[in-house]
Amino acid sequence: MVVIAILVIILLSSFFKVAYDTLSYYYLTPRRIKRIMAKQGVHGPKPRPLMGNVLDMASLVSQTTSKEMKSISHDIVGRLLPHYVLWTKTYGKRFIYWNGVEPRMSITETELIKELLTKYSTKAGKSWQQQQGSRHFIGRGLLMANGDDWYHQRHIVAPAFVGDKLKSNAVHMVECTKKMLQSLQSAVESGQTEFEIGEYMTRLTADIISRTEFDTSYEKGKQIFQLLTILQRLSAQATRQLWFPGSRFFPSKYNKEIKSLKMEVERLLLEIIQSRKDCVEIGRSNSHGNDLLGMLLNEMQKTRGDGFSLNLQLIMDECKTFFFAGHETTSLLLTWTIMLLATNPSWQEKVRAEVNQVCNGETPTIDNLSKLTLLNMVINECLRLYPPATLLPRMAFEDLKLGDLHIPKGLSIWIPVLALHHSEEFWGKDANEFNPDRFTSRSFALGRHFIPFAAGPRNCIGQNFAMMEAKIILAMLISRFSFTISDSYRHAPVVVMTIKPKYGVQVYMKPLNP
Repeated sequence: MVVIAILVIILLSSFFKVAYDTLSYYYLTPRRIKRIMAKQGVHGPKPRPLMGNVLDMASLVSQTTSKEMKSISHDIVGRLLPHYVLWTKTYGKRFIYWNGVEPRMSITETELIKELLTKYSTKAGKSWQQQQGSRHFIGRGLLMANGDDWYHQRHIVAPAFVGDKLKSNAVHMVECTKKMLQSLQSAVESGQTEFEIGEYMTRLTADIISRTEFDTSYEKGKQIFQLLTILQRLSAQATRQLWFPGSRFFPSKYNKEIKSLKMEVERLLLEIIQSRKDCVEIGRSNSHGNDLLGMLLNEMQKTRGDGFSLNLQLIMDECKTFFFAGHETTSLLLTWTIMLLATNPSWQEKVRAEVNQVCNGETPTIDNLSKLTLLNMVINECLRLYPPATLLPRMAFEDLKLGDLHIPKGLSIWIPVLALHHSEEFWGKDANEFNPDRFTSRSFALGRHFIPFAAGPRNCIGQNFAMMEAKIILAMLISRFSFTISDSYRHAPVVVMTIKPKYGVQVYMKPLNP
């Protein structure tokens, strides 16, 4: 009887703890945060029970993105962030809104942004809602890690993106780009004139990340990329699945589909991982390799004294993170840059002349890249107009003092990157126009109102890799082909985690040296 009584007490205490935690997350904490921010004059739209302002945001975005853009305009903040535009006009630069039961404060004050991203990098990070929303997609890889876990993971993967390792990747980038250019040339010779260039950029960047970080080719990783693309789309809907307590455990069609896809991705990754481990076990190699996957597997064999454990699941999460982040953002950067150059022929000619002068008809080298200043300006302008992410989130893990604001624990701060990048206050009256000349000097505030790769210690670890890759590919492409926008191109940016062209980017390609 004593044992039964103890078990009952344990079960009851566990039940009450879960009940209190649920009540706290869904009601007590949001109510406390709302009260604290209201006292500081920060208000926002009235939230609905459990769902917050999710339906309002979804309705506004649906209305704006369903409208066809009559011309190629880069004035896209009202299209992609209509709720931000509406609520800024109503509540001012600072306002609070609700993503389900998660309170989020939007800020655009650059001093506060700099302080948040630099001073509080260890005291703010990804929220529970974000982690749950992406757990089947990229899991607890570097992008979603917090605190000590983030620090250790960043320390482990950093060597794959710096120094000689970064330089050695240039060889793979050049070789993969040559294959892509040959493919384009063959298609042109067969009579094709119009190309959906985004498809080529996706295949190319996927091939590069596969070869440089996982020692495999795109063909072998193609299934993984296709499945991750579907998982990305489903994960973008995650907020709608998390609004009700325990909904992530329901045997719904959505939950079954996303779990099934996750299992298939991990099965394919395990095959790649196992083949690498087999080579070591049978003595064919004495190391798992010096690429990203090899570094992770080598690290797993070590005995660490800091309490951090790198297990197989975390390795797979890191692989998914870099499989996705290592090609998605760069392929979109390339696609949007080509669209901008295709619609601005004078800049295309300027960049081509610079590439020809610097590279002298040869394949670009690492030393050449720093001299391609006009190309760098064009890429920066693309990152300004079409940044990889429209929003940059950070949740406070403890009470913080941010400028004149007291930020209570549990409040998420969301930086509207797209709005900052298109702000006339920071960029002038031509903020919505393509003008690479604005990057001639260092007058723009990197890390404040120009943050395509975030800023501070938690900035994008692969930004140097991405910039090097983009410069090599664009330099090689522009020296071989001229391109103009197709009559069939429909300008329709949409957000599915990242900013994508809804109907692709169609261009006419013409070889410069037939």
